[in-house]
Amino acid sequence: MAGGVVVLTIYPLYAQELALILGSHSHSIIRLLNESLQLSQSFQTGYDSYCPLLEFKHMLHIDQNKSKYIDTLREAVAIQSVSAWPHKRDEIVKMIKWAEARLKKLGAEVELCDIGLQLVTFDGRPRFESLALVVTWSNTMNWLVSNEIGAQIAVPCTEELPDGETLPLPPVLLGLLGKDPKKKTVCLYGHLDVQPALLQDGWNTDPFVLTEKDGKLFGRGSSDDKGPVLGWIHALEAFQATKQDIPVNVKFCFEGMEESGSEGLDELLYKKKDEFFSNLDYVCISDNYWLGTKKPCITYGLRGLCYFYIEVVCACKDLHSGVFGGTVHEAMSDLVYLMNTLVDKDGKILVTGIYDDVEPLTPKEEALYHNIEFDIPAYKGDISTKKLPHNEDKVKLLQHRFRFPSLSLHGIEGAFSEPGTKTVIPGKVVGKFSVRIVPNQNPEKIGKLVIDYLNAKWEQRGSPNTMKATLRNAGRSWVSDPNNPNYLAGRKATQLVYGVEPDLTREGGSIPVTLTLQEVSGKNVLLLPMGAGDDGAHSQNENLTQVLSATETNPSANSAPFQLPPLAPDNTTNVLFPPPPFPNFIKPMLLAHVSAAS
Repeated sequence: MAGGVVVLTIYPLYAQELALILGSHSHSIIRLLNESLQLSQSFQTGYDSYCPLLEFKHMLHIDQNKSKYIDTLREAVAIQSVSAWPHKRDEIVKMIKWAEARLKKLGAEVELCDIGLQLVTFDGRPRFESLALVVTWSNTMNWLVSNEIGAQIAVPCTEELPDGETLPLPPVLLGLLGKDPKKKTVCLYGHLDVQPALLQDGWNTDPFVLTEKDGKLFGRGSSDDKGPVLGWIHALEAFQATKQDIPVNVKFCFEGMEESGSEGLDELLYKKKDEFFSNLDYVCISDNYWLGTKKPCITYGLRGLCYFYIEVVCACKDLHSGVFGGTVHEAMSDLVYLMNTLVDKDGKILVTGIYDDVEPLTPKEEALYHNIEFDIPAYKGDISTKKLPHNEDKVKLLQHRFRFPSLSLHGIEGAFSEPGTKTVIPGKVVGKFSVRIVPNQNPEKIGKLVIDYLNAKWEQRGSPNTMKATLRNAGRSWVSDPNNPNYLAGRKATQLVYGVEPDLTREGGSIPVTLTLQEVSGKNVLLLPMGAGDDGAHSQNENLTQVLSATETNPSANSAPFQLPPLAPDNTTNVLFPPPPFPNFIKPMLLAHVSAAS
C-alpha cells in the first residue's frame, strides 16, 4: 500500500498468550516484527505517521524497567513536599529541583520562575484578604493551621514562625523539550506538592515511604500528582532509550502549591502568555481520576466552586449553658436553621433561581450517560452508605455528579466538636458550605442569589442576633469538546493501551488551572486521568494501581477483535496488538505519539 503501513492484526483473543510470549521471548518477537515490517518498502515512508508497531519498543522497554520506575516514584514520595506545612517549604523546593534534574537529563531547557512571597500571620485564624492561601500560626496550641477553600487541617509544626514573616513561594518549573517547527507542541501541567499526611491520621504505612502491597503503590503523592508527572517523564525517557524520535515538542509546567490554591501561579501564566505559552497546539493535564476502577475515562468538563461563610454572633464570648441557657438567643440555633434551608434531603438546592442558568439537557448529551460504566453497588460499598439518591438510577446519578449543581454543608467553626462533653453556648459560629457550579452559571451571580436568599430567610427568622453571609472563594466551571483532535488523540492512545474505548466523563470537582491554561494558551485542554476511582487521593492510604492490562480493564476483549477508529482520514492502516501488563502510571506514553498524527 503506497505511502502507508502494512497491516498485521492480532486479536484480543490472544492477549494473554502474547503477553507471556513478550515476557519470555521478547527478542524473538522483536525479530519477528522487524521481519514483518521488512515485507513493506512503504514502512520507511510511513514512519513519520502513526504506527502502533513502533509502540512495542516502548512497551517492552517499560516492562523491562518496571522496578526502576517504581524506585523513581519511591524517591519522589520520600520528599515531603506538603504545601500546607511552611516548615516543609524547603522540601517543595527540593522536589521542584529534583524534577528539574530529570528534565535536564532528557535534554530539556528548564527555567525556575520566582512567584513571590506568602504571608504568615499570628492572629490565630486565616485571613482571606484575597483568594491566596494564608497560613496562620497559633501560639496557644503550638499547631500550624492551614485553610484551603475553608477546609481546616491542623498539623504539628516543628518550626516557630515570627509574626508577619513572609515565606518564599516555591518556584514554578517551566521547561521545553524540542523545537522542531514541523511538529505539534504539547504543554504538560502537573503539580509536585502533596496534601498533609501523618501516620497517626489513620495510614496503615508511613505515608512518605512508598509501599507495595496487593498490586498497589501506597504513599502520599503516588496518585496525586507525583505518579502522573513521572508517567510523562518516563514516557519521554522510553522514546529516547529506544532511540525513537519524540514525535512532538513538549513544554512542561510543574508547580508546588496546587494543594494550597496554586498561589502565584495564575499571575505567572498570564505574564508568560506571549512567551512560553505562545505557539502551543495542545495542553494536557493528568491530575484527575477514572470514574471507577475497571474502565479508563477521559474528562472533558469540570464543575466550578462557590464557597460561602455564614457568621452568626450572639455574644462577645462563649457562655455557660447552665448560667445563660434560656436567657439568650443562641447563635448556633440560628445558624442550624439557616443551613437547613439550603438543601433538601434528596440534594435539591432550595436557593431561589439557582437552576435558572443551567444548560438544558439535550437528547445527544443524555445518550452519553447510558454508555458510561458506573458500578452502583461498588460505589455504595466503597463509601459504606445504605442508599443513594435519585432512586439509584445510574444516568441520574452521573448527571448530578457531572453536569448539575450541588450544595454541600461542610462544617461549623466555633462549635464544640472535640471528644467528650462541654456545656458551652458559642458566642460566634461560622457555618461553611459550598455550591459546585456548572457551565453557564456565573460565580458572581450565584453568590448574589445565595446571599440574597440567606438574608431573606434571616428576616423571616426574626432573630435579634447579627448575621453576615459572604462568598469567600469562587472558581468557574469548564467544559471542552471531546471531539477535538487533542481528545481524539487521547482516546485513541487510551484504547490502544487498554483495548477499550474510554468513557467520556465530566468531573464533579474543580481544577482551576484548567481554565487558566485554556485562556492563556488559547488552545484545547485535555484531562487524561491516570488514577483510578479508589486511589484515595487526599485521604489516608493514597495509592496507585501498579499493573493493569487490556484484559483486566476490558474482560470482553478476549472474545472479539477490536479496531481503533482513525484519528483522521489517511492511508495509514493501524496495526493492533493488545499490550502486555505494565505500570499504570506510565500509560500516557502513547499519547504524544498519537498526537503527532493530528
